[in-house]
Amino acid sequence: MSKRQVKVYPRFERLLHWSQALLIIVLLFTGLGLNGLHGVLPFGPAVMLHTIAALLLLALWIFATFWLFTTGTWRQFVPTLDGLIEVIKFYGWGVFRGEQHPHKKVIWRKHNPLQILAYFGLKMAIFPLVWSTGILYMTYNFWEHLPDAGFYMNIVANLHLLAGYIVAAFIIVHMYLLTIGSGFRAHVKPMISGYEDINLTPEQEAYLEENEPWRLKAE
Repeated sequence: MSKRQVKVYPRFERLLHWSQALLIIVLLFTGLGLNGLHGVLPFGPAVMLHTIAALLLLALWIFATFWLFTTGTWRQFVPTLDGLIEVIKFYGWGVFRGEQHPHKKVIWRKHNPLQILAYFGLKMAIFPLVWSTGILYMTYNFWEHLPDAGFYMNIVANLHLLAGYIVAAFIIVHMYLLTIGSGFRAHVKPMISGYEDINLTPEQEAYLEENEPWRLKAE
């Protein structure tokens, strides 16, 4: 095995990551304001900014979904139980004892099993809940005439808020995990440059040099 600087995050994936992060932060900030937790923005501008950010994020996710399936990158997010228990044990207590992370990153499996499970849950459950309740919230004028519409609107609003808090909790945990191991800067740098240290077998290195030389950083 040889350690090489390999481009594991292409330009679009990095752009998607930072654009998504910015829009989600805007949504959380304006959403908390709309729920009375701060008064930095007046209600009207907060609603407008929240709606614009939501529509931009929805468009971004639609395009990203198309990209994931056309490039085959969706396979990176298929859950696996292989190594999951070891990763859970590491984050549970191994990290506090100075143990090494059990997951060895490879080019075709960038995320560890616990990350994949978290991303899968977000993409398949939490994000759809955010969008379905958000759209129902925005289109209330079209169904407010239905019987008990106010009661159902209250449920929709609370589910939307719950989903928002789950996303906020994910971001907090995500930021905390970036401080583990090699440190915050080392974890964030690959998502800026695209390159990360990857252990390659001689066969993998030869394949990349011949077929995808752009992935390998010159030594």
